Amino acid sequence: MNGFQQLNTMYLKAYSKNWGWFLAWGIALFILGLIAIGATTLTTLISVILLGSLILLGGVIIIIDAFSFWWHKWSGFFLHLIIGIFYGAVGLMLIQSPAIASISITLLLGIFYLVVGIFRVIYSLSLRTPKWGWGFFNGLISLLLGILILASWPASGLFIIGLFVGIDLLFCGMAYIMTALTAKSLTHT
Repeated sequence: MNGFQQLNTMYLKAYSKNWGWFLAWGIALFILGLIAIGATTLTTLISVILLGSLILLGGVIIIIDAFSFWWHKWSGFFLHLIIGIFYGAVGLMLIQSPAIASISITLLLGIFYLVVGIFRVIYSLSLRTPKWGWGFFNGLISLLLGILILASWPASGLFIIGLFVGIDLLFCGMAYIMTALTAKSLTHT
């Protein structure tokens, strides 16, 4: 038995032994996803505040680094200090005005999906790789998401981020549930 097969066997044993935990996590994430989708505006605001908190924390860490490591290296000190202050200012803006921040972030998401969708469609049509239709379909979905977000912007800024977070949690929960059920079936074979 080679190393890959041994590792695979080890993972299968761990999965089958802990399938109950995978199922519990999956159900919890699935329910959390449903709650997030049911309260998209609240989820959006919480997500933006959490993002702002993380950026603010990053700014504090960079400022501490500027004073602890870069203090006598003046060019590096000022650069790190300015970056840390910038991080802190952006983090504070996100925390203090999460609704306005979510509208701005949603505009960027809409533009991102629109541009990515166009490039994916062009890429799939020009290269025609095997099963290129999936890439084309992916591009159309991205393009459609961008159009839908931008068509309802700025109102979409209050729910899109929460909706995306909720959908992600929902499908992550489904993945854990499917893994758990597969792992449970391994215990019977």
